[in-house]
Amino acid sequence: MADEEISFAPKDNPYLLGHEEAEELFLNAWKNNSLHQSWLISGLKGIGKATFAYKVARFLLFADENARDKYTSLDVSVDNEVFKQISNDSNPDFKLIERGYLKSEKQKIIKAIKDGNYMSDDELGELKKSSVISVDDVRTVNEFLAKKSANGKWRVVLIDSADEMNTASANALLKILEEPPHKALMLLISHNPSRLLPTIRSRCAKLELKPLADNVVASLIRRYRPETKEDKLKKTVAIAGGSIGKALDYIDGDAVEFYDNIYALATSGKKFKTTEMLKFCDMATGDDKNYELFKELVLKFLSEQAKAQNKIEASAEMFDKASRMFLETEALNLDKKLTVMNIMTGICKIY
Repeated sequence: MADEEISFAPKDNPYLLGHEEAEELFLNAWKNNSLHQSWLISGLKGIGKATFAYKVARFLLFADENARDKYTSLDVSVDNEVFKQISNDSNPDFKLIERGYLKSEKQKIIKAIKDGNYMSDDELGELKKSSVISVDDVRTVNEFLAKKSANGKWRVVLIDSADEMNTASANALLKILEEPPHKALMLLISHNPSRLLPTIRSRCAKLELKPLADNVVASLIRRYRPETKEDKLKKTVAIAGGSIGKALDYIDGDAVEFYDNIYALATSGKKFKTTEMLKFCDMATGDDKNYELFKELVLKFLSEQAKAQNKIEASAEMFDKASRMFLETEALNLDKKLTVMNIMTGICKIY
């Protein structure tokens, strides 16, 4: 962490960089009293959508509507009571909807509370959650919005992420969006809006956050991972695709070294050594985390080669082939090591 000791968790993080246009758009809509009640905040994973949404929520629950002209940003001090309440999950006018813990995991939380052993954020993070946002979770929004604001201001609902709703929960949300109560703001985060019901998309003001510029990603890495060496920082920025969340995951997971291994093996061409190939395949399938990282980075490598017009047609074809092989491996429970080997040998034949 940087000297400020600011948490990277969106609900605790007042620091947002690279989305100044989006902040200005929302602020102007509020100042002009033309704020849409439902917003679809979309963009790549890890670019700050949740951090932006929390910043919007804090501002709306803090700002004085009788003095709109005095505000020049959405900033709210970390010492402000609204900021502290949202960070502590205790603000009565803010509600977060996300995937809930599995029933068995909820029992662990309840037991810990009864025993007086409150779980840390790390311990909670290790608990398993449901694969979807349930309809029951969405229905709790109705009860929340039926209550009046604690101080006559707005009530804010944040859904993170809307992509994780199933059909029942999506239809329940749609009913809320059709007739939102007065001074109720709905913030829907989406990594892939095409997955949402068209009727949900049509009822929201759309705000697409763009990938962060490389210099912004570099600045944020220096802030959140100040111990990162400059060489590793530059390589991380190059493969992060404008996502600070992805960049931090890459740094924590040694993805740069992983990517370098893919690059070195791929560009060795048909002269690759069998022992090196087997060693790489063992590493890439050593655990689920490594395999998922391989899937992501090898497709990134092929995409970058195509963008650089390095055997663009062959690179694009191999990208599609690798994508299909990953899907088939998962669907048919095929040998992951064989999949990795087939993909890497196919790439070596190209370069």
